[in-house]
Order: sequence, then structure tokens, then C-alpha cells
Amino acid sequence: MSVGVRSPGRARIEERTLRQDRWWLYPSVTFVVFLAFIVYATWRAFAGHHYYAAPYLSPFYSPCLTSDCVEGSSDFGQPFSWWSLSPALIILIFPLGFRLSCYYYRKAYYRSFWLSPPACGVAEPHGKYSGESRFPLVLNNIHRYFFYFAVLVALVLSYDVVLAFRDEDGDWGHMGLGTLVLLVNVLLIWAYTLGCHSCRHAVGGRLRHFSKHPVRYRAWTLVSRLNADHARYAWLSLFSVALADLYVYLLATGAISDPRFF
Repeated sequence: MSVGVRSPGRARIEERTLRQDRWWLYPSVTFVVFLAFIVYATWRAFAGHHYYAAPYLSPFYSPCLTSDCVEGSSDFGQPFSWWSLSPALIILIFPLGFRLSCYYYRKAYYRSFWLSPPACGVAEPHGKYSGESRFPLVLNNIHRYFFYFAVLVALVLSYDVVLAFRDEDGDWGHMGLGTLVLLVNVLLIWAYTLGCHSCRHAVGGRLRHFSKHPVRYRAWTLVSRLNADHARYAWLSLFSVALADLYVYLLATGAISDPRFF
């Protein structure tokens, strides 16, 4: 005899769902916000210009590693001098892969873009479900490796913040609004990166006795606190990286000027 959802005693309901709340609101808002970010990020990634306004470098283009980089923006050399496309396309693959394979983002865009399912208690429109066992979703299993690249990117962005305490002539001891914009952005990126489930597992997931590893236990505790707000930092860091790039773009185009505090 069939059991579960195929049980003959299961109620036959024609409605898509019996939920009375606005269950469609979350996937709809997520779809609009993600789509807006994708459009903006794609435009800026392929633009290849207006990404550096001394001493500020857009996080979309950091580090800038090609011979087409604006003078002063290549702090780590130009090893990809043969690259003819936008310099951002070399770097963005790593933070993009980290976010696309993130457990929270997977839940968000599965519901919003693929409606799989759009909400709890709401049937999905697909006839079958293959999980993440086929291409391209099977690539989500390499999330743990993208985490290490994401740490490297965060370190580079932190270095950019240090360089942002300069003026246009390269003299140290100055701070502008752009410095604060890049600083807030990198703090949110660190909070999102270190709150990752893969980071939590790497720090303390394989320990059998926390009492024998007090330092790693302390680190695991701190990471667990960030992990509790992982979804919040995922959204905030998504907004902050776009706003940081937009601020540098406006400076580079001359649309605004950077207020200096000292």
C-alpha cells in the first residue's frame, strides 16, 4: 500500500496552497532585489572604466591585475597583461561563486527564481525534483573551496581600506567619506564570510573534544554568533559592495566630490 504523499487517505486539494498570509511577498522581493543587483553588477563588470578614484578602488575591480588597469590601481602587479576584457571578470568569479553556492543564497534564489518551492506549504510548479545531483546545481558542492578564495578577496579588500587612508598624492594620515564607505563594506564582507557554514565547520566542525582545543573553541563560538545572522550579513554585504562600487564610480566620473575629514 502506498504511504506518504501517495497514500489513498491523503486529502485531494485542488488549490495550490491553503495559506492565507502573503507568502508570495518574500520570493517576489528577493527576485526584484537580486535581479537589480545582477543587472547592475553585470553592467559594471563589463564596463571596464570608472572604477578608480585615487585612493579608492572599486571592490568589483580589486585587485586589478591587467595591463589595462588605470594607473595607480594595480597594487599587486599586472600578471594578466594578456587579458583583453574587463579586469573585473578575472576577480568577480570568486566572490560570485562563493555567494551563488552559499547555503542561504541557494535557499533564496531557489524559491525566488526557480520556485522550488516558492514558500513552505506551497507546491512547486515542477514535475520532478532532481536536487543538486545534476549540472549545474551539482557545482554547489564546491562551496567550501570558494570559501578560501573569498577569504583571500576579503584580505585584499582590507588592504584597499588601509590604502584609502591616503590622499590623492599618496600622503598618509588622511580620511574621507570614501574611506568610511570602503571600511563599512569590508567589515560587512568579513562578517558574511566568517559567518559561513563552511567557515564554522573548518574552525571547529571536526573537533571531538572542545576542552582540548580552547583556542579553536573560542573561534568556533565567535563564528557561530556570526552564523546566526548569516542571512542578514548576506543582504547587507550585497548592498554595501554595490554602494561602494557606485560611490567610486560617481567619484571617477566627477559627479560628486569626496568630503575629507582630515
